[in-house]
Amino acid sequence: MGNCSSSSNGGGAASSTTTYSDDLPQRNGITVLPPNTNPSPPPPKPQASSSLGRVLGRPMEDVRSIYIFGRELGRGQFGVTYLVTHKVTKEQFACKSIATRKLVNRDDIDDIRREVQIMHHLTGHRNIVELKGAYEDRHSVNLVMELCAGGELFDRIITKGHYSERAAANSCRQIVTVVHNCHSMGVMHRDLKPENFLLLNKNDDSPLKATDFGLSVFFKPG
Repeated sequence: MGNCSSSSNGGGAASSTTTYSDDLPQRNGITVLPPNTNPSPPPPKPQASSSLGRVLGRPMEDVRSIYIFGRELGRGQFGVTYLVTHKVTKEQFACKSIATRKLVNRDDIDDIRREVQIMHHLTGHRNIVELKGAYEDRHSVNLVMELCAGGELFDRIITKGHYSERAAANSCRQIVTVVHNCHSMGVMHRDLKPENFLLLNKNDDSPLKATDFGLSVFFKPG
């Protein structure tokens, strides 16, 4: 059975050895080697990401690596909303894509940041559209939100032509509930209108969902 390491006394190839001076100090018969004057360089430190988005201030991420983009759902001053499908779960959502080239000054950027903060802050209310995630790449900021397949309240009103008193009261109650909840959490929507309330589905009794918090602000009761 061979040894893990051995030295040859002749016949075979001589093993490579390192020779040290006889002047080196010894302790209990063991030669004390000098410190290594050429230590190995330390392993490289992981580099911080240099691709932070200028709007969200977080590492850039391609939303299209997670979601498949479908048809256009709507269009506004700064962005376009698309139907998107999660590649793994196949769940459908709405994605509001905002072109960063249209964010020309600091106020525009602050508005987007505040919109994301407010939507996260209000998460959990049954009458407010839920923000699922915010992503930024080199061309756009993408806000993935709960899909409201029933469309805008404005379009529902036009289609129906009229509401019964009971149905109108039910819609108004939900709108007032949203306002109360926002104010109790220190948020003013500042853009309440039928176009900014969506219906979760196409049923007549579909719940309303407030959306478009682009003009919203935080406030402290005075």
